[in-house]
Amino acid sequence: MSDRHGTQIPSPTALGVDGGWVPVTGGESGAAVFRSADATRYAKCVPGADAAALRAERDRIAWLSGQGVPGPRALDWRSGADGACLVTSAVPGVSADQVPAGDLRAAWAHIADAVRRLHATPASACPFHRGLDAMVAEAEDVVARDAVNPGFLPADQQGTPASELLDRLAPQVARRREEEAADTVVCHGDLCLPNIVLDPQTLDVTGFIDLGRLGLADRYADLALLLANARETWPDEEQARAADTALAERYGITLDDDRLRFYLHLDPLTWG
Repeated sequence: MSDRHGTQIPSPTALGVDGGWVPVTGGESGAAVFRSADATRYAKCVPGADAAALRAERDRIAWLSGQGVPGPRALDWRSGADGACLVTSAVPGVSADQVPAGDLRAAWAHIADAVRRLHATPASACPFHRGLDAMVAEAEDVVARDAVNPGFLPADQQGTPASELLDRLAPQVARRREEEAADTVVCHGDLCLPNIVLDPQTLDVTGFIDLGRLGLADRYADLALLLANARETWPDEEQARAADTALAERYGITLDDDRLRFYLHLDPLTWG
């Protein structure tokens, strides 16, 4: 299997991980994901150039599993000249983007509670950083390489040059940095519905997955993505606004629309 640049990605078996493995996804992010035959484990494999990033994800998974926040456990790690492979336990359930609007609405309070608990993890104990300055630096790099994926941008920005979108955010950075300093929490870093797993019966949250961007940041970096992504499930704007209000009340926050908009517009520029 190879990524979008044609770089060969090793399989778990090639890196010495026993078991029958079925490909789940591969190539787009420079990684390939495999599921074990009994569906109890996942293996994420990358070429050698991406081994450091996968090692960092491993460390985040190991740290968060010790904080009482539900998610995968790191089970095995293999690395070599050809690449690296991280094996984790499967989080039982169904991702929140796979349930209909009625079930998401029923799960919404559980999701708000789970996010609040994640954000309440003691920031002083977290060794990982995913702050504003790191996000801006990533965005500058992605924009300079002309690597922004237009499909990640809000619809009304998809015809605008990425450099212009980044320039629009620059005047706000100093203010957002002050807000972050006063309100730093442990963030997921990519808090969209596919990364929240639900029990299909109770609709409670069984865990967070894809933790490669976990770290200290402004809580709005998470909230902006969650609310925007959920809008793709709600059938109309009225229900979307009602869901925003319900989550804010359950979470215990008065939403700052400008802050939400800033992080919603910055995040797509950091992927490339």
